[in-house]
Amino acid sequence: MEPSERITEYIAGLEDWRGPTLARLRELILEAAPELSEEWKWSSPVWSHKGLVCSASGFKGHVGANFVKGASLEDRHGLFNSGLDAKATRSIKLLEGEQLDEPAFRDLVREAVTFNEAGVEAKS
Repeated sequence: MEPSERITEYIAGLEDWRGPTLARLRELILEAAPELSEEWKWSSPVWSHKGLVCSASGFKGHVGANFVKGASLEDRHGLFNSGLDAKATRSIKLLEGEQLDEPAFRDLVREAVTFNEAGVEAKS
């Protein structure tokens, strides 16, 4: 099964609010950076371009978007709300009913792609 098909199947398996939320995150990620490739790693959807960019998963009580090099990103809109003490990664945790600032999220995805394209070493 191709990674994109596996991601579609994974999202469909989340039968509550997490499925549509994760589907929307996927749309936003691909709108922001169509050059990203979809992959399946660690039992999760992952998007890459010149290295890992982000992953997203449905957990028991939330949907999470994890930016692999998030600690190196500016996050001008303050979207990161989880994993703030991690050396490299940063996450966005969405609870049921929470609204994501979609333009800011697309900006963050583009920032992560630009960071990878620049080939800069991530903070550690």
